[in-house]
Amino acid sequence: MLRFAEPADAEALLAIYAQYIETSITFEYDLPTAEEFRRRIEDITATYPYLVYEEGGRVLGYAYAHRYRERAAYQWGAELSVYIDRSAHGFGLGKRLYAALIRLLRLQGVRTVYGVVTQPNEKSGRLHTAMGFTVAGIVRSAGYKAGAWHDVATYEKPIAPHDDPPAPLLPLSAADPAAIQQILQA
Repeated sequence: MLRFAEPADAEALLAIYAQYIETSITFEYDLPTAEEFRRRIEDITATYPYLVYEEGGRVLGYAYAHRYRERAAYQWGAELSVYIDRSAHGFGLGKRLYAALIRLLRLQGVRTVYGVVTQPNEKSGRLHTAMGFTVAGIVRSAGYKAGAWHDVATYEKPIAPHDDPPAPLLPLSAADPAAIQQILQA
């Protein structure tokens, strides 16, 4: 089942995120507290989709979007993140979560989505390529984690026409509820 994340999901999502904290997949050094994770969910969901994949009452993965950059002219771009419980790798959950995120973002008026991927990360690279993203650039030695310097690749995918002038980005709460339900149930 695909659904929107709620602040009450913080502990379950944090348990998945904890599987990555010692890796270079995230550049955070310390695992956030449950309260900090709740705050992040609330901040993101004020504008963007934050999805949870749940099966048999167990959360197996989550994905969310957030603003790509802070300046006003960037509002039509969104950066995506996805984390899957290690026990659920290889079942297409990342693709399903990303596909739903992209469809929801299109409803909001987002034109381009981005994935920012620490190198090496073959699974994430394959996911982005399979979803139609292309490499926009690589920042060399962008961060130091797990005893090494890591490059960061930015993947991009246009998801809607870049017409002039674009309408302001809609918060997800202003998008068509029927269209949202259809996306979640697809």
